[in-house]
Amino acid sequence: MKIHDFFKITIFTCLCLFSLETSEAQNLTSQVDEYLLSHSQPDAPGASVLIAKDGKTIYKKAVGMANLELNVPLSTNHVFEIGSITKQFTAVSILILEEQGKLKIEDDITKYIPDYPTHGKTITIHHLLNHTSGIKSYTSMPSFIKNARTDMTPIELIDVFKNEPMDFDPGEKFLYNNSGYIILGHIIEVVSGQSYADFIQNHIFSKLGMKSSYYGSMKKIIKNRASGYQDQNGFVNADYLSLTLPYAAGSIMSTVDDLLIWQNAISANKLIKRSSLEKAINGSTLNNGEKIPYGYGWSKGSVNGSDTYEHSGGIFGYVTNGIFLPKENMYVIALSNCDCSNVGEISTKIAAMAIGKPFPSIKDAITLSDDKLKKWIGAYEFEDGAVRFITLKENQLRSQREGSEVFDIYALSDDHFIFEEGTISYQFGINKDGSKHVVMNSNGNESKGKAVDKEAPKEKIAITLTPEVLKKYEGKYELAPTFHIVITPKGNQLFAQATGQPEFELFAESETTFFLKVVPASIDFNKDDNGKVISMVLHQAGQDIPGKKIE
Repeated sequence: MKIHDFFKITIFTCLCLFSLETSEAQNLTSQVDEYLLSHSQPDAPGASVLIAKDGKTIYKKAVGMANLELNVPLSTNHVFEIGSITKQFTAVSILILEEQGKLKIEDDITKYIPDYPTHGKTITIHHLLNHTSGIKSYTSMPSFIKNARTDMTPIELIDVFKNEPMDFDPGEKFLYNNSGYIILGHIIEVVSGQSYADFIQNHIFSKLGMKSSYYGSMKKIIKNRASGYQDQNGFVNADYLSLTLPYAAGSIMSTVDDLLIWQNAISANKLIKRSSLEKAINGSTLNNGEKIPYGYGWSKGSVNGSDTYEHSGGIFGYVTNGIFLPKENMYVIALSNCDCSNVGEISTKIAAMAIGKPFPSIKDAITLSDDKLKKWIGAYEFEDGAVRFITLKENQLRSQREGSEVFDIYALSDDHFIFEEGTISYQFGINKDGSKHVVMNSNGNESKGKAVDKEAPKEKIAITLTPEVLKKYEGKYELAPTFHIVITPKGNQLFAQATGQPEFELFAESETTFFLKVVPASIDFNKDDNGKVISMVLHQAGQDIPGKKIE
């Protein structure tokens, strides 16, 4: 072969490869663009999304608005509160200090907080990192909403929850816990002699060149800050939250570009050794030997069979999710400035597209006869004890977890069904003995259910009441000193909003009994002898909670 012929072939081959890679990149861009635009509105809060392959950005886009009042569109330079993704930074800070020989994750927390009441139990840094400490999470306490506007020091924060009864003995269970990361932030301060904010700035942000990342503040001027919103049947500014309260559990602010710098540093072991990272990303073990997916600031997961380690965040006005797929060396980060956004589903679907394993769509659904659908009707008990009922209504197969709402499921084949979002599916089957089973796949994680003899709950039927009747229930009801439910009629609809929660529609079962569809709960209104509404009773999670009408 002549030399110039060889060069022609080599160049031709390279051009073909380049053309293929370009075509794949363009295809991914068009897929993600179409998906993002179908899940956003130009005049609503939005999201900033980045996809990286081998540490380099291959897709980056922002949709929606950064500020509704000033009509500012979102850009990928905008800074978001990242919520609990902060926990990754806290966990890595602890591991940095361990590598420096300044602490050990096996240390009892009383080594650093001598007066902490452990109730005679040994609570270690490890227990704080992986949410197995049993300490009461302060964000689940009624006082959290009451104190939302109050600046607090770490010690004042710890004082809020330290004397609460423990939920369980250390290492016995996994229960996501923000209090543990508050204590970790304080330990970082005690050991390093620096504030948590300074430690993060000096040892991570400045070292890595993360110039658009901050320990959050509601007072400081943060360039390119995206405003946070909530949806209460219309967008409103997010409730105020002093960022001294999330602290080491959720106060960091950042951009998609800076979070790629962060992920690249983690992957390249720039901050901690690989051996330390392995402890963080590979889950952990309970006292009884049971494996849990949460390690230290990361949780193990799967996207259509591809392993991930990831973390999400949710804070007043913002939701976030970051997914790293080690085998594909792919990173997806999505930040939204409305806590109404299902950014976890969005980022998971985009990750699936990026690795060439897109989730199915209801566009692919087929129509089956009633006889084929009836084959799968019944109750199925899963490995975690949950029972899900499969029912049929008007040629539509439906699924309902016991005590929860009903969802339609769509056939892709005679025995394979998906939920509307496509990330959850059922694969039904018949055992050798003729009994039925189902395998539920959620983002690649499987759980098997066996058919059991249990009757599905009867579906509640809503009735329509006149605006005049609904108007009687309007007002504020006190269920606890710091917990209220506000009832608001809007035409033929009635809405309830609990302290610190979104507004949900109530559906009338009778003139005085209403139920919710989003959660298994109902409300009874009580009247006096003159027909005036004086109180309510909230029925939820086996409890009957009375509430007096105060306004």
